[in-house]
Amino acid sequence: MANTAGSDSGHREEIHWPSLVAAISAISAVGIAIGLGLPLLSIILEKRGISSTLIGLNSAMAGIAAMAAAPVTTKLAHEFGVARTMLWAVVISAISALGFYYAADFWMWFPLRVAFHGAVTTLFILSEFWINEAAPPRRRGLVLGIYATVLAIGFAIGPLLFSAIGSEGILPFLIGAAAILVAFIPIYIARNESPVLSDRPQQHFLRYVLLVPTATAAVFVFGAVEAGGLSLFPIYANRSGLTESDAALLLTVMGIGNMVFQIPFGMISDRLKDRRPMLFLMALAGLVGALALPSLIGNWWLMAGLLLVWGGCVSGLYTVGLAHLGSRLTGSDLAAANAAFVFCYAVGTVAGPQAIGVSIDVSGNDGFAWALAGFFALYVLISLFRGLFRRERT
Repeated sequence: MANTAGSDSGHREEIHWPSLVAAISAISAVGIAIGLGLPLLSIILEKRGISSTLIGLNSAMAGIAAMAAAPVTTKLAHEFGVARTMLWAVVISAISALGFYYAADFWMWFPLRVAFHGAVTTLFILSEFWINEAAPPRRRGLVLGIYATVLAIGFAIGPLLFSAIGSEGILPFLIGAAAILVAFIPIYIARNESPVLSDRPQQHFLRYVLLVPTATAAVFVFGAVEAGGLSLFPIYANRSGLTESDAALLLTVMGIGNMVFQIPFGMISDRLKDRRPMLFLMALAGLVGALALPSLIGNWWLMAGLLLVWGGCVSGLYTVGLAHLGSRLTGSDLAAANAAFVFCYAVGTVAGPQAIGVSIDVSGNDGFAWALAGFFALYVLISLFRGLFRRERT
């Protein structure tokens, strides 16, 4: 049976920096490459005359690749080792990132997307597992808050690089591939300190989706709201009378909220015996904030204040959910649960834009806010149900 809440006992309390620096810097380098690559690839396809529908279909391969890679990542890490699997994932993602430049035919971009995002998913899963294993239990929230903050900075640097170097020539592809290859160095240096998976996971992959539902449901909602909200907010804002620049600034404010709140939220979660009430309150704040959007959209400053806090709460679902996962499981079970965690995130990134887009078509512009509220309400209901279920069992 999987190790549960008592699994934190017996761990050291000091932060083991070599392992954490390796895992955090590795995934942050990949974050820079993704932040650069996503707008770059879309712009290049549009310049080639590819339709928006086909561009969207090609982009959707990211989520499909992530869902396909998640179940096999733990098996690969068990077979070849965590660090070695991560090093191969770095190489594959760097080669495929550069391959987009040389892929003359559009159909070639589909297997490249699968290779790139499949390898990146492997890096995310094993980096988060490594961080969760290396983090001392009483400082896990702080460590994961640092991880989430640095990752958010990496994602923010990517678009800035894109705006500086543009989409012409091989240079942006070389920079993206080089950023990924930088991740090779810290992983290789700390390879002997990576966690060892001596045992296979004790349950089927899909069982881990339901093993810690408070965490996996949180990351599903985060993925849906992040992907759907970021992609469709400019449309919602423009239809509500805001200019493109005002909408972009609001997204920037939300991104700042994502960055500045993660370490404080992580530190608060470290003081809690049970992180589930905090996750519930974050989802409740997300629900209230989503319902307030139609009333506040006409006032830029009120919207900015709302999105600053709201963005922090949305990202907090990921950070605190991951910390909760690490407090419940260890070893191969934690690695498999991390894979299930990223799998649920990928499902959310596919479901979110679809659900929000349909809601706008059916309910008008305010359908954007109603759909976001629906995702948060789903989590609130799951949390309440889980709380009642636990009470009945005791």
